[in-house]
Amino acid sequence: MLLALISIVYVSLRNGISPMPASARVRHVVANEVNRISGSGTIVDAGSGFGTLAVHLAQHCPAWKLVGIENSPIPLWISKLYRRVVVAVRGNSTTHVTFQKENLYTYSYSGVDVVICYLYPGAMKLLVSKVCSRLSPGTRIISICFALPGWEPSRIVTCGDLYRTKVYVYDI
Repeated sequence: MLLALISIVYVSLRNGISPMPASARVRHVVANEVNRISGSGTIVDAGSGFGTLAVHLAQHCPAWKLVGIENSPIPLWISKLYRRVVVAVRGNSTTHVTFQKENLYTYSYSGVDVVICYLYPGAMKLLVSKVCSRLSPGTRIISICFALPGWEPSRIVTCGDLYRTKVYVYDI
């Protein structure tokens, strides 16, 4: 247990932030935004943490394939375990979500239709400089809490949670 805690703290210090689960209301708003998009495709949860958002999206956006990418081994392991528990309890509604150990800045994003992120301002700045240029036209970015610096969102949704969390939607 102590090693797991040390691992989370170490990677959190290296990343500049610890895993932060999205509230239930935020997860519902993000799922609604995904369901506003016609069709289906691939969603990447960039920095998926403990996997709660990706698993929620798998349950509420069944036409979409979901990939959670996380570079911290303990949250990644918890994500995979959480997915298995949800499949065992609720059935196969989350079989189209996978979790991978990846760096969100070096991931290819090839064939990705939606990128979801819940990152701190410094990470959002890096995302703009290192990732956005690799996204295909038509890709949508859904950002929880923090805006992409220098970008104008196509929509801003204010959640009805305690913090009145904003969800920013961008079209590439």
